[in-house]
Amino acid sequence: MIRKLIYSAGAIGTSMMVATAAFAQEVAEVAPAVPNPGNNAWMMTATLLVLLMILPGLALFYGGLTRSKNMLSTMTQVGATACLAMLVWVMWGYSLAFGDTVYDGTLGLFISGGSYFLAGTDASSTAATFSDEVISKYVFISFQMTFAAITAALILGATAERMKFTALMMFVPIWLTIVYFPIAHMVWAGGGLLFEDGALDFAGGTVVHINAGISGLVLAYLLGKRRGYPSEPMPPHSLTMTLVGAGLLWVGWFGFNAGSALEADGFAGLAMINTFVATAAAALAWMVMEKLAGHKGSALGFASGIIAGLVAVTPAAGNSGPFGAILLGILSSIVCYIFVAKMKAKFGYDDSLDAFGIHGIGGIVGAIGTAVVYQPFLGGPGDGSTAMGAQLWIQTYSVLVTVAWAGIGTLIAGYIVKLTIGLRVTEEEEVNGLDISEHGERAYN
Repeated sequence: MIRKLIYSAGAIGTSMMVATAAFAQEVAEVAPAVPNPGNNAWMMTATLLVLLMILPGLALFYGGLTRSKNMLSTMTQVGATACLAMLVWVMWGYSLAFGDTVYDGTLGLFISGGSYFLAGTDASSTAATFSDEVISKYVFISFQMTFAAITAALILGATAERMKFTALMMFVPIWLTIVYFPIAHMVWAGGGLLFEDGALDFAGGTVVHINAGISGLVLAYLLGKRRGYPSEPMPPHSLTMTLVGAGLLWVGWFGFNAGSALEADGFAGLAMINTFVATAAAALAWMVMEKLAGHKGSALGFASGIIAGLVAVTPAAGNSGPFGAILLGILSSIVCYIFVAKMKAKFGYDDSLDAFGIHGIGGIVGAIGTAVVYQPFLGGPGDGSTAMGAQLWIQTYSVLVTVAWAGIGTLIAGYIVKLTIGLRVTEEEEVNGLDISEHGERAYN
């Protein structure tokens, strides 16, 4: 009897186990994907690293390059621009760039919609990565928000020491809406014009650097040259602060580049080592160029080389092997040096802190060069399915589209501000310095 009971219980248990397993399998098939806590934690860290790039990184880097009477105004403009960009991003920027509504036809190539004020997003919402994994949607929104913020702030390197604060606050939301958000959608969103063409931009060579560099150059032309430029010496007032800022930018850039893998995986590791070695090669290459030009290797050159390398490796961070990244860093440093030291004087534009000369030109070198370093013969992750010549054209086309869109869009945004409230401070305010005339305080007393 006991044996029969045991057998009966065993049969019932087995049946229940089979039924439970079948039920669990059915539930697993319909259960939504859950964010991997490790990936989520990494992406939250990467987001904070990009914020570190803005404040204090970019603020100190740009602030140290200006004259002392404009130190605080430069840092304040960087910070306020980033803050305004963050608010615009959650109101309508995310929707235009990565919104849940995908438009059919031509419109969908340039913008999306349907997620204004983050409608439909809550703590359980997820965003796709490049594999079967997902991350929390709020984390993805925050990460991309810092990209919009720093791109707008980078423009200020071309307009430093002469643009009104109120004009900047009017320019930023207009520029973000008609320039940044559409370019971000075109390059990084499914259905975007350049995304569908197969353009390679791992972390923002086109979206961030070419975009900001070209926009800065156009805005610099609209503003006109600084009073006394180029006849009066305008050396950086604190290269110490600039070097501190450069170091913080390099550290933060690991969030920028490795974070763009959207997971804590091998591609994040690849982006990390490339961000090390391309930058190191570019920093030394700039100083070599100074020496070859008959000058001493300078701290300013070292800092400039760091940024040139970081900019160039941005689109190639996960699209290159380490030695390809080294070559890209060296090439970018050489080309950027020529534009900063030679071409700027030849063409006579006043790119105050070389936003165009380093971010614009370095971004172009990096974006086009990615087609080469992506190839497997240079140790890149490409499988050779797209011929180098074909990829070169795709990359060049993406650069041309970005240059045209940023240039025309910035011209429109700049003229709107110029014809309404004006872009530039008065001559007296410029002579006194923007610290005191725009903000009523001085960096040094």
